[in-house]
Amino acid sequence: MMSEGPWQYHDEIDLEFLGNSTSNPYTLHTNVYARGVGSREKGYRLWFDPSQDFHTYSIISTQQYIRILVDNKLIRQIKNQMMYGAPYPNYQPMRVYSTIWNADDWATQGGRVKTDWSLAPFTAYFRNYKASTCSPSSKACGQSSPGSSGPELDQTQQQQLKEVAANSKVYDYCDDSKRRIGSPKDCESQ
Repeated sequence: MMSEGPWQYHDEIDLEFLGNSTSNPYTLHTNVYARGVGSREKGYRLWFDPSQDFHTYSIISTQQYIRILVDNKLIRQIKNQMMYGAPYPNYQPMRVYSTIWNADDWATQGGRVKTDWSLAPFTAYFRNYKASTCSPSSKACGQSSPGSSGPELDQTQQQQLKEVAANSKVYDYCDDSKRRIGSPKDCESQ
């Protein structure tokens, strides 16, 4: 999802599938930009091959939090921590878009594996796409969506985040002192 307007002030919520070598797990790379400030990246090894079947990827975005789910399993939560200096994408409307782009300078094992352009054209397929929105003042906003139980996580969601962190997370900007933005409080709350 990305806002329109000047790039230096854009908001963005990313789900990116990083290329891989045959038989290696795929990485789902997530990132958040707010008013042009990004580098809040986390990466996860998927527990399935996304090229073999359709899966459900969800972004639930409210004024209090952003939740990212895969097949209704919560893998990441970003809380609105603007009070601690962490930018949060809540000022601009965003659109949903999809693209295939070349990131083989960093995304494929740090750029060691290059894109095999002889396999082009590359294609992505979508099925049962659904985008829904509601006003921020609506009490029902997102309540019928999996993972949208309110600002606090229930026990199942807490357990899902712990399992994903222990078994699937391969990169976390909070563990990378050179790229971390915001404050340590921002990372503690995620």
